[in-house]
Amino acid sequence: MKNILVVGSAGQIGSELTLLLRDIYGGDHVVAGVRKTKPSEKLTSTGPCEVVDALDKEGLLAVVKKYKIDAIVNMAAILSGTGEKNPMLAWDVNMNGLINILELAREHGMKQVVVPSSIAVFGPTTPVDNTPQETILKPTTIYGVTKVAGELIGDYYVKRYGMDVRGLRYPGIISHETLPGGGTTDYAVAIYYEAIKNKKYTCFVNEDTRLPMMYMPDCLKATVDLMQADFSDLNYHCDYNVGAMSFSVGEMAESIRKFIPEFEISYEPDFRQQIADSWPNSVDDGPARQDWGWKPDYDLDGMTADMLKAIGEKHEKGLI
Repeated sequence: MKNILVVGSAGQIGSELTLLLRDIYGGDHVVAGVRKTKPSEKLTSTGPCEVVDALDKEGLLAVVKKYKIDAIVNMAAILSGTGEKNPMLAWDVNMNGLINILELAREHGMKQVVVPSSIAVFGPTTPVDNTPQETILKPTTIYGVTKVAGELIGDYYVKRYGMDVRGLRYPGIISHETLPGGGTTDYAVAIYYEAIKNKKYTCFVNEDTRLPMMYMPDCLKATVDLMQADFSDLNYHCDYNVGAMSFSVGEMAESIRKFIPEFEISYEPDFRQQIADSWPNSVDDGPARQDWGWKPDYDLDGMTADMLKAIGEKHEKGLI
């Protein structure tokens, strides 16, 4: 790969992934594609930024030609919580936007397209513990439906056109840099911010809700490791399970109390509880470990210590 376009660079994962890719490939070779007319200073100061919309194929094409793009990472998506409020918008962005990108890549002979998926592809009939790589995919959210369809259409482009399309099923992603944007696992970020600011948090899912989670440094590592893997080593393409840790909200609260003993938590479940209940407790990521050497670095307490330190520094500086 020589020139990469990251669509959705202003998002939770896209913002940090863009910066990491610039560190690896050089700032001038990684274009931040954002829908905001005023992206963050970090994005504008480290490399080129362009206003792009996954639904605007002509606009995407103009950026592809301008920077001679030969690889696209598609981080643009409407997430689970927001998607349930506007299902047709989620379908439009998550599916039609993806097809625009795949078609551009096909038409211009790009070297690679990265199409992230999610544990949202699973549903209530999927085995909940150590969920297999190959299993029942019957999600109950429009976000999950689009992610299943995205995995299948990505695999289709591999088989039909011989393209290099690859992706991984993200668990809940936790980061202190960019706030999440409407997902069911947003509580796993908000709890740390509220622990620092107010020493208490009201959670929108129950205490015993357990989901697969991953700290952002591991998320970025997994994404880049997959991008750099030899295509011939991949036994799957757009649907790799990746895991790091699995814990309940109650266990998160106990981890925080190791550092902030006075922290309090209460629970007021909303519509996202049903979504969380349809997802697995943990996933089997054996194929990712075997095919491209995946291995996470963080456990719960290690992540908690790092999150509280970073957010605490922001709080002291009046940034949050």
